[in-house]
Amino acid sequence: MLSDHIGGLFPSGGAHTEIRAQNTESVKISVVGGNLVANAASETGGVCARVYQNGSWGFAACADYDEAGVKAVLREAAQNSLFLDKKLQKGKQPLPLSTPYQAAEPAPSPVIPRKMYIDFAMELDDYLAKTYPKLTGRRVVITSEKFEKLLYATNGTKAYTVAPRVYVYVFLSAETKDGETLELFEVLDGGHGYFPDYFTAPSKYYEIIEKLYQELMDKTEGIFPEAGTADVILAPSLSGMLAHEAVGHTVEADMVTGGSVAGHCLGKEVASPLVNMVDFAHTALGQSTPLPIFVDDEGTLCEDEVLIRDGVLVGYMNNLESSVRYEMKPRGNARAFAFSDEPLIRMRNTAILPGKDKLEDMIASIDNGYYLTRTGNGQADTTGEFMFGINMGYEIKNGKLGRALRDTTISGVAFDMLKTVSMLSDDLVWESSGYCGKKQPMPVGIGGPAVKCRVSIGGQ
Repeated sequence: MLSDHIGGLFPSGGAHTEIRAQNTESVKISVVGGNLVANAASETGGVCARVYQNGSWGFAACADYDEAGVKAVLREAAQNSLFLDKKLQKGKQPLPLSTPYQAAEPAPSPVIPRKMYIDFAMELDDYLAKTYPKLTGRRVVITSEKFEKLLYATNGTKAYTVAPRVYVYVFLSAETKDGETLELFEVLDGGHGYFPDYFTAPSKYYEIIEKLYQELMDKTEGIFPEAGTADVILAPSLSGMLAHEAVGHTVEADMVTGGSVAGHCLGKEVASPLVNMVDFAHTALGQSTPLPIFVDDEGTLCEDEVLIRDGVLVGYMNNLESSVRYEMKPRGNARAFAFSDEPLIRMRNTAILPGKDKLEDMIASIDNGYYLTRTGNGQADTTGEFMFGINMGYEIKNGKLGRALRDTTISGVAFDMLKTVSMLSDDLVWESSGYCGKKQPMPVGIGGPAVKCRVSIGGQ
């Protein structure tokens, strides 16, 4: 647990100041074909400070988190901000004083023996080897991280937070008749918490693994889709990716300032009236989000940010500085990954909200199209143009699922594609095992329902 070397040294007045001590621990276990090939653990930490002067930020970081380190980063950050203010002379108004966050210290974190991870991975691998002899490759990966932060900010925030996350992945490989190797993977379980919170016995996940195996076998007999514009149903993992990559980044206020397409769309229709999209802080539809965040790294109390309401773009994600520029309330979107990183405007748990349709009715409504179920990657730019890799899906013929698909891609412009949305399933499915790569890695949650729309799909 982080000690408090900051309290007696934090300035009581003057320029806006933040100081953050942080410790990050990570573990990765990997078993490939019965062999333990990765058994790694790391720990990093330090302290940083930011000071704001008339539009100029001064930043400093130090790996030594003690009183001397705290004094050093406070002094250097103040000096840097004064130097930049003198040179740049931006003359901007003071930052708003956001609502402070105060919370009791969390309970001490449990110590998880490395052997617990390894035994689980080896037992799961043994089950895969005995149950699925047709596989040409198998891999079990366990990742665990814990972010501890102690933050003081001028608005009165004093926050000690602990954010653990853990996941187990299974990768399966098989060969087609022509000798090509195909692979699918599944995140078996995980999210905010520690290993024993989720993982007790491998048998809990046999049904999920069986489904993954059957999909892989289907894919070995799969076909390529016909290239062109098609009616498709995006499974929740794809709609979540779309919400994050193709829409979410365009409505981050720093991207808007940099010229993103959303800069011309505020208050305008950018999607079907069925579409609603929110960047949730810690609670969504009465349930905890996969990665709950209560205070950001500027000390701002986290609240939900509504981005699209009934098809109309109504908000941006902001930090303190951009909230002044766009005359919006800051809602806690400034996040930093490591102690040596400055906070950037980042998403938290971004999702398209569910509708009222059943998946089976959505499939039945398509005469000739595709049900796209898994994506391995995705990218988009500030124009909203996107391209996602599709590594699993099925054709739809006369309202029924048909043959499996081989790897393909989909592409389009987000705000154009969202206007074609005609059905949304009535469930919200979250994923949170990945990272956003905007300058710094950042854990994020993405979510959504199944979405019926039209997109461009690649062929062979």
